[in-house]
Amino acid sequence: MRIAAYSDIHGNPIALEAVLTDIEAQGGVDQTIVVGDLAAIGPAPVEVLERLAAVENTIFVRGNTETYLLTNTVPPPSTEDVQRDPSLAELATSVARSFGWTQGAITQAGWLDWMVDLPLEQRLSLPDGTRLLAVHAAPGRDDGPGVEPLTPKETLEDWVKGCDADLVLVGHVHQAGDYPLTQVRIVNVASVGNPMEADLKASWVLIEADQNGYDLTFYRVDYDREAVIDLTHRVRQPAAEYIISFLKGEKVRSA
Repeated sequence: MRIAAYSDIHGNPIALEAVLTDIEAQGGVDQTIVVGDLAAIGPAPVEVLERLAAVENTIFVRGNTETYLLTNTVPPPSTEDVQRDPSLAELATSVARSFGWTQGAITQAGWLDWMVDLPLEQRLSLPDGTRLLAVHAAPGRDDGPGVEPLTPKETLEDWVKGCDADLVLVGHVHQAGDYPLTQVRIVNVASVGNPMEADLKASWVLIEADQNGYDLTFYRVDYDREAVIDLTHRVRQPAAEYIISFLKGEKVRSA
């Protein structure tokens, strides 16, 4: 059994196509898991949703940006953040306009109704009995603190208590990682579309499983970021400069 897992496409069709091409180049898969944040904060939300839906045997979970779109809310900076730091006002305005722009596009194309049915989590049983859980941020939630290198091990152990899984796949923080805990292994599959790692490549994970166990491999895929920047300008994405800051490496996280 071969499973591809990836997350945080964020409306970036060029990065997504590069990942899908690489999956086929690595021999293809039987199942795909998409771990949330599909369309928002990118130049082509509808195109990305259409492409994802065309991939056979794909299951999805919702991310925090899906929840924002469905509840007419937006990510930080909040009104309170702007009151504390007025320099955030321009960013807050562009992000809010971007979510409105995305919501309008996917509603007109009929995808908002599809998004309503996205579950918080997905579960699979691998051939050896390994219980796999896919969830965007951490077990039980699609937002809030995510799994990253600076997260204390004690915190991770607390997050996975009672999750009834042996392998937990997450995204959310756009930073790949493998975190073996006492009884659970957490793997952050990172981001396809909005890079926050130094090489700025798209990320996906391959799980190869049989009755004897499973192997997990991280893949990094280059793509034409300049083409994404050009597309972002051409479609007049309201948060263009914010999105482009990811593509230019201005949001890289410390390892």
